[in-house]
Amino acid sequence: MKIAIFFTLLILSFNINAQSSACTDFHKKHCKVNTKTTGKEWQYNAQSKSGLFKQGDVSKLRCVIYKGMDYRISVCCETVIGDKVNYKIFDVRTNELLFDNLKSEGVQVFEFQSASTRQLLIEVTVPKGAAEKSDSKSANSACVGLLIEHRISERQGFSQY
Repeated sequence: MKIAIFFTLLILSFNINAQSSACTDFHKKHCKVNTKTTGKEWQYNAQSKSGLFKQGDVSKLRCVIYKGMDYRISVCCETVIGDKVNYKIFDVRTNELLFDNLKSEGVQVFEFQSASTRQLLIEVTVPKGAAEKSDSKSANSACVGLLIEHRISERQGFSQY
C-alpha cells in the first residue's frame, strides 16, 4: 500500500513538472506582437517570464526599466482559460499604479517610454471564468506569458538624455 501511494505521488509530481516546464518559453512563442515599425526594432528583454497559472491566480514580477528606453509589455495566455489576462504596473518605490489594462479596455499590449530609471512591479491576474477542456492540462490551468521588449528611444523635440 505504501509503495502504491509513493508511486502515485511520484507520477503526480512528474505530471505537474511536465505541465510547468511546457510553459517555460511560452512568452517567446505566443506573445509576439506583429507590428510594422520603422527605425529600431524591439529587442527581447531577459526579464520576460512564463508560468503555469490556474484561474484566479495572481503573480507578481519585479523588473528594472531604464531612462531613455521605450518598452513594450505583452501578456498572453492559452485559450483554455480564456483569451484575456489582467495586469497592473506599479512603481516599486512609491507603490503608485502606473497602468491597469482593465481601465484601458483590457489591452494585452502596452508601450511606454521611461523618463527615469526605476523598478516596476507587474501584477498578473488570471480571471475566473469558463474553461475549456484540454488533453494536456487540467481544465482550469494554462500557460501565461509576460513578454518584455525594449529599444532605445528616438530623440524628439528639445528632449535631453
